Amino acid sequence: PYTTLFRSIFYSEELLKDNIDNLKLANQLQYAIKNRELTLYYQPQFSLSSGKITGVEALVRWIHPEMGFIPPDKFIPIAEETGQIYEIEKWIINTALHQKALFEQDGREDIDISINLSSKALASEMNFYAVEKLFSSYDIDYTHITIEITETAIISDIGTAVDRLKKLKKLGMKIALDDFGTGYSSLIHLKELPIDIVKLDRSFIKGIEGDSKNAMIIKAILYLTKDLNYEVVAEGIESIEQLEYLIKYKCQTGQGYLMSRPITIEDLCEKLEFGFEWKL
Repeated sequence: PYTTLFRSIFYSEELLKDNIDNLKLANQLQYAIKNRELTLYYQPQFSLSSGKITGVEALVRWIHPEMGFIPPDKFIPIAEETGQIYEIEKWIINTALHQKALFEQDGREDIDISINLSSKALASEMNFYAVEKLFSSYDIDYTHITIEITETAIISDIGTAVDRLKKLKKLGMKIALDDFGTGYSSLIHLKELPIDIVKLDRSFIKGIEGDSKNAMIIKAILYLTKDLNYEVVAEGIESIEQLEYLIKYKCQTGQGYLMSRPITIEDLCEKLEFGFEWKL
């Protein structure tokens, strides 16, 4: 009984500490939003046939003046709990669209920018309206903008999700189903959702090496999506073996640390300026 009591006290203290830490981080995050501590990094996406950069995924980063880099998986869940995610998301969208406009001014019209849309924004009528209004406020070629959603974002109300995604597609944007192969993945979503791109989750890509069953699943997905006329983007490519397998079975696009980590806009523009290509 004493052991159980001590464990209960320990867990309660740990829970209290976590709650206090999260509250502090939420307060610091609000300060960060107002004082421009957030920044966008861009992870290049490469054509696996040519090695050229065809697009980028916009990823938010928080560089704290004292604590340094704070990982997104630490502050994004807190932002979703507190509702700060709405403000962050609008900032991400606005920054990414502004960058797309700059690309077009520099003659780089063909660079795609992928932007993640949270389940919160997709589910909330008021916040989706704000996002939709922001998307339509730029005079850019929206056919080179991709909206990434996860299946968890649409699982609770697929009908509403489909209607809202169709509104974005009317602007010309493409829709990508992110993290395919994990969580609630269902083949029925490939039929029901108005998607153009399937993003293979990094856990599948990692499993290519030394896992014949996993490799066979990826091969089957690549064949299926090709027949359905969807583009496939492989995430989390970290080895030559993974890349060679994906090229062998005609995966069109890939991103991962093997080819490039997420980088600043300055580093990205330098790569584009010099026509950077990734080759085996």
